[in-house]
Amino acid sequence: MKLPIVAYGHPVLRVICPDINAAYPDLQKLIADMWETMYHSNGVGVAAPQINKAIRLFVVDTLQIVEGFDEQDKKEFPNEKGIKQVFINAHKLEESGTPWAYNEGCLSIPKVREDIMRGEKVILRYLDENFEEHTSEFDGITARVILHEYDHIDGKLFIDYIAPLKKRLIKKKLEDIANGKIRMDYKMLYPKK
Repeated sequence: MKLPIVAYGHPVLRVICPDINAAYPDLQKLIADMWETMYHSNGVGVAAPQINKAIRLFVVDTLQIVEGFDEQDKKEFPNEKGIKQVFINAHKLEESGTPWAYNEGCLSIPKVREDIMRGEKVILRYLDENFEEHTSEFDGITARVILHEYDHIDGKLFIDYIAPLKKRLIKKKLEDIANGKIRMDYKMLYPKK
């Protein structure tokens, strides 16, 4: 089932989400709905707060990014393999490497993109959809997407990383998003509408 994406300004996007256990109600259905919602919205990741659930859960599919690489991308990211993964109760152990800029966007903040600096690598401890524990290192574009989604379960948004002047320049766009004065190809839940 396609779920509405929570728009900027909704308080759930600022919650530091708690861990869940295997008894969380209808978890497998929720994960399936998150995948469907993400693909329908043309996203490469979606976190539970973005579908109005304040829990430590997100899904990522960077395989679709890698499949769409042009020759320049292949040169820039020669070792990028991509993943399709569920992350439950993720906790960041380390973010490392030289920070690099990449133009990020967000399903909850549509039509706004900014260059964001993030580390090259991330090490996470997390559970998969079968509640098996993993500690894994990710790098490149995949690390970038994971860090973006991880921020959602920690109550952060990519715009928190931009300079105050740039944030002032997009203030009207953010207000329009919160007030539902935008139209998207996917259903959204607006906080002020």
